[in-house]
Amino acid sequence: MTENVVSTGTVNTVKEVWEKRIKKHNEDLKREKEFQHKLVRIWEERVSLTKLKEKVITEDGRVILKIENEEWKTLPSSLLKLNQLQEWQLHRTGLLKIPEFIGRFQNLIILDLSRNAISEIPRGIGLLTRLQELILSYNKIKTVPKELSHCASLEKIELAVNRDICDLPQELGNLLKLTHLDLSMNHFTTIPPAVLNMPALEWLDMGSNRLEQLPDTIERMQSLHTLWLQRNEITCLPETISKMKNLGTLVLSNNKLQDIPVCMEEMANLRFVNFRDNPLKLEVTLPPSESIDEEEERELFGLQFMHMYIQESQRRAVFFSLKTSHFCMALEI
Repeated sequence: MTENVVSTGTVNTVKEVWEKRIKKHNEDLKREKEFQHKLVRIWEERVSLTKLKEKVITEDGRVILKIENEEWKTLPSSLLKLNQLQEWQLHRTGLLKIPEFIGRFQNLIILDLSRNAISEIPRGIGLLTRLQELILSYNKIKTVPKELSHCASLEKIELAVNRDICDLPQELGNLLKLTHLDLSMNHFTTIPPAVLNMPALEWLDMGSNRLEQLPDTIERMQSLHTLWLQRNEITCLPETISKMKNLGTLVLSNNKLQDIPVCMEEMANLRFVNFRDNPLKLEVTLPPSESIDEEEERELFGLQFMHMYIQESQRRAVFFSLKTSHFCMALEI
């Protein structure tokens, strides 16, 4: 009996010692594996940093990271060691996301990541108070964070061809220096209030969206001189468009306009318009030009066409009014 107890105790002791050794061995293996992974990460980051340094150039006095047609789906944290960068130009790299640490590049003036596969803009971008240009066209972005409004130096934003953007946060109306905005080829059904409230906006492209009408408050954009609205579904123009005193270029081709408002005659600064491919009610033919050169330069659905259309519209309105008046007098007799 005693021998059995001693034997069992010895076995348990040996088992316990053996389990401790196995546990320690496994822990040692785990630490060694983690250390090896750490060494690999350090090595990969050094290699990546070396490759990134090779892509840094100086142009027009700016320090630029320039990568074209190379695969960089993610950007390594080692990039932080190049915090003197003033511009990123990464095109056709397959980049999937803007790194969360983007806000630490306080010297950035231009961020150009067009033609990649970026799906979102991190909120940390709002820390880039010196950023003047943000170019993210041809990506897969669906929403724009309100933190972008903190980039007070922004003068240019390009978000064309992201397909799914349909609105902008109201806070973007606080971008007091923004003059250039490209929102073409997205899913906007109206001009966002944020855009209408941008005081310095001069150039706006909302072509190839789903706009059905323009807001009456469009006159708020008093600084706007160029407005691209081609390939939408606009059926009519608000009378308030005539109060956009600085508007010089207005492109409305490929819409569903049936008429041109008479009030557009008051737009003295308008230099170029395009009404091509709209189902306008009146057929207006421009008089023959005096020379071949003039014929080549003339825009068939441009400014001259607009003036003639409005004149014809007014003439018909007067004719219809007189005809109606005569008809009423005949009934009274």
